[in-house]
Amino acid sequence: MRIFVKLLLLFSLFPLAFSNENSSSYLIPRPLIKNIDDNVNLHCTSWRFAAETNNLAPWKTIPAECADYVKDYLMGEGYVVDVERVSEEAKLYASSFQSNGDGKDIWIFDIDETLLSNLPYYMEHGCGLEVFNHSKFDKWVEKGIAPAIAPSLKLYQKVIDLGYKVILLTGRRENHRVITVENLRNAGFHNWDKLILRSLDDRNKTATMYKSEKREEMVKEGYRIRGNSGDQWSDLLGSAMSERSFKLPNPMYYIP
Repeated sequence: MRIFVKLLLLFSLFPLAFSNENSSSYLIPRPLIKNIDDNVNLHCTSWRFAAETNNLAPWKTIPAECADYVKDYLMGEGYVVDVERVSEEAKLYASSFQSNGDGKDIWIFDIDETLLSNLPYYMEHGCGLEVFNHSKFDKWVEKGIAPAIAPSLKLYQKVIDLGYKVILLTGRRENHRVITVENLRNAGFHNWDKLILRSLDDRNKTATMYKSEKREEMVKEGYRIRGNSGDQWSDLLGSAMSERSFKLPNPMYYIP
C-alpha cells in the first residue's frame, strides 16, 4: 500500500514536472523522478568506500541491495582502473630506492585478489553475498586456474627487475602449496624468494596476527620491508609494517 501511494504521488507530479519547463521546472526536484537507482548507487558507493578505507565494523557479506553494484564494479572499468592506479603508484615508489646490493630489500605480496584473481569463483557465489565457505573455496583453489591480475603482474616483474627480493605471504594453508606454486607459475609469476603459507600452528590466528608474526621474523633476519601489497587491511596492518603499503580494492569479502 505504501509503495502504491508513492507511485501515485510520483505519477501525479509528471504533468507538473514537464509542463511550463522553462519557467517552473525548478519547482520540482528532478531526482524525484529517477532517484531510486541513484540512491542505491550512492549508498553502495559510500559502502564500498567505507569498506576500502577500513571504516566498517567487521562484515561477512556485502549488503544485498549492492549485489548488482559490486558485480558491475568488478566486471567494469572501475576495478581495472583502480588496480592499475595502485600498481603504478607502487612502481613509482619502488623505483625511488637505490639498492645497496646486500639483498635485504624486500617486497611482500599477498596472493588472492592481489596477484591471482578468484573472480571466476566469486561470480558463481554472489560476489560477496554468500558467507565465505572454506570447503567450496578450497575446491576452487585446487583447480589451480586462478588468472593473474595483470597490473599486479607488471608490478611484480618491475619489483624483481629493480633488485628486490619478493616474499609471498598468503593466508592459504600449507596443504595448498603445490597447486599454489603451479597456479602462480602458469599465471606468469616466477623468481620469488620465499612462499609462506599457514601452517597448522597458525590456523587459529587472525590474519593480522599471523602476517605480523611472519613480518617480525623477516625483520629479525635483517630484511628491510620496503613495500607490501595486499587486498585486505590484515595484509598490511599490525606489527613490523612495511615502509609503504599498497591496498588493492576488494569489496567482496573482509578478513580480520
